[in-house]
Amino acid sequence: MDFAPLLHVLIAAVILMSLAFEVQRRTRNAGIVDVVWAGGMAAAAVYYGVVSEGSALSRFLAAMLGGVWGARLCLHLLWRVLHEEEDGRYRYLRQHWQDSQAKFFGFFMLQAGFTALFSVPFLIAANNPTASLSIWSIAGVLVWLLSLCGESLADRQLAAFRADPANRGKTCRAGLWRYSRHPNYFFEWLHWFGWVLLSVGAANAWLSLLGPLLMGASLVWITGIPFVEAQSLRSRGDDYRRYQQETSMFFLWPPRSRDS
Repeated sequence: MDFAPLLHVLIAAVILMSLAFEVQRRTRNAGIVDVVWAGGMAAAAVYYGVVSEGSALSRFLAAMLGGVWGARLCLHLLWRVLHEEEDGRYRYLRQHWQDSQAKFFGFFMLQAGFTALFSVPFLIAANNPTASLSIWSIAGVLVWLLSLCGESLADRQLAAFRADPANRGKTCRAGLWRYSRHPNYFFEWLHWFGWVLLSVGAANAWLSLLGPLLMGASLVWITGIPFVEAQSLRSRGDDYRRYQQETSMFFLWPPRSRDS
C-alpha cells in the first residue's frame, strides 16, 4: 500500500493550519483550529477515495462516509465560531499562556499532525480490495450511521439548551445529556469503530485501530473531557459538581442518585 497520500495530507494540513493560525491571531478566536481539523479530515477522506488503490466500493465508502462526517462536524463548529465567543477552553489557554502566539502556533501545528494521524483509518479503508458489500462493511456503515445520528442529536440538544437565556449558568441535562456528561464525545469515539470494520480485509488493517484508540485517549485523558470539565466547573460550579455526581462521564448510562 502506498503511504505517499498520507504525506500529502500532512503537508496540506500544515499549510491550512498555518492559515488558521493567522485567522486566530487576527480574531483572537482559537476555535478555528477545530473547524479546520474537521474540514481537513473530510478533505483527506475524499482525497484518499480518489487516489487510493482499493476497490471502487471501498474508495467510494471512504470518501462519502469520511467526507459527510467531517463536513457535518466542520459546519457545526464553524457556526459556533462565527456566532459565539471563543470557547472557554481556549480562553483559559490564552490566559494561561499569556497570549503567547508561539505556543498557539505550536498547538496549531500539533493539530496538523493529528489531522494526518487520525486520517490513517480512512486511508486503510480506501485501500481495501474488497469489491462487494460484506457483513463487515455493512456493519461499518451501520456503526457510522448510528454514531453520526447520535452525535448530531447530542449537538442539537445542547445547542437548543444554550440558546435559551434562562439556562445561562446551568448544566444541560436534556435528552442524551441526562445519560452521559459527554454524549457527543461518546458517539464521536464510537464512529471510529466503523472504520475498523470497513478496513477488514485490507492490508495493514490493524492500523485502523489508531482511530478509536487515539480518539478515546484524546477525549478521555488529554484534550477533551479534562479541559471541558475544568471549564464547566469554573463557569457552573456546584451545579456541575452535582451533575458529575449524578451522570456517567462518558458511556450512556441511567443517572444515579446522589445518595447511592
